Amino acid sequence: MRRLGWVLAVLAATSLAACSLPRGAALQREILAGADDEFPEIAVYPVTRSFLPVVARWPSTGAEPSAGWIAHSHSRAVADVQIQPFDTINLTVWDSEPNSLLTSEQDKNVAISNLRVNERGQIFVPYIGHLAVAGRTPDNARAMVEREMAAIVPSAQIQLQLEPGSKGSVNLVGGVANPGTYPLPEQHFTVLDLIAQGGGPAGMRNPQVRLVRAGRTYVTSYESLLEQPGRNSVLRGGDKVALEEDDRYFRALGATGIEQLVYFEEDRVTAADALSMMGGVNDRRADPRGVLILREYPAPTVRLDGTGPANTRTIFTIDLTSADGLFSAGQFEVYPGDTVLATESVITTAEAVAVLAGTFIGLSRTVSASN
Repeated sequence: MRRLGWVLAVLAATSLAACSLPRGAALQREILAGADDEFPEIAVYPVTRSFLPVVARWPSTGAEPSAGWIAHSHSRAVADVQIQPFDTINLTVWDSEPNSLLTSEQDKNVAISNLRVNERGQIFVPYIGHLAVAGRTPDNARAMVEREMAAIVPSAQIQLQLEPGSKGSVNLVGGVANPGTYPLPEQHFTVLDLIAQGGGPAGMRNPQVRLVRAGRTYVTSYESLLEQPGRNSVLRGGDKVALEEDDRYFRALGATGIEQLVYFEEDRVTAADALSMMGGVNDRRADPRGVLILREYPAPTVRLDGTGPANTRTIFTIDLTSADGLFSAGQFEVYPGDTVLATESVITTAEAVAVLAGTFIGLSRTVSASN
């Protein structure tokens, strides 16, 4: 009887201690406690086929992978570049006449360099004066200068070299092998053309493309430019382009392969993708019916009619033991800043209690035998 009393006492103590046994994650019922209260602090939604179109209408949270990107222009391409204000023009005048105003008997050509196109689109050429060259192609401008020069040097022939200025070039700031300033070779020079000239993305995770134009920044992903030609914007003089690594992440917690911040490797990450990136759920610890995605919405988005979340603190539950849950997980989108939690299995806790009880029973037998 004394032995039986000892065992019962041990079992009672073990049962009382079961709730506070060391665990790597909470149970699903612990996290969802209070969801059915009159004034709940959380809203809970099972991720199912019928729920997917509902949540798709809710606002997204976290940083967006794009911000007002400029669509590709389908305007007709011009065969050659056009001279812009702040470009620089270098002229070489050839004249074989013995009494030329510009050349000597030894040198039959003279260079007129660094003619800067002013804000009005003009250059100043000695003996001629101001000439409007902005908006002309280099060949057209050369012919015009030659015609004007004929009044003082009838046999002169002109060579013209254009050095694009700020309005005729773009800057590739970083994120590629060869950053720098690149002249616009044609009017249909696109963002992908520029990135290719710079050597392509420099081995970064899901590169994000930033385009700065006229004091405003536009953002999209390199992946979207490759997959959607309509987003491959045509560049303008003065544009600045930079590639940066995607810094969006979600948190992986609980009975999973890893517990850490997990960065987005693509523009869109589903719950199924997230579980794969986390190393899956732990076969011995996790509750496959209790994968939770915790998300916080801005207060103005809260709705009671189903057009938005019913609470700023929202939890989505995924059941990996059903076909509907598995398929729906592959379509439910995880947003930046979400927490993906694999809860602990109740069976695991029960097993731990059984092992602990067995240990105490074994100890009690040892003690009794020694007495």
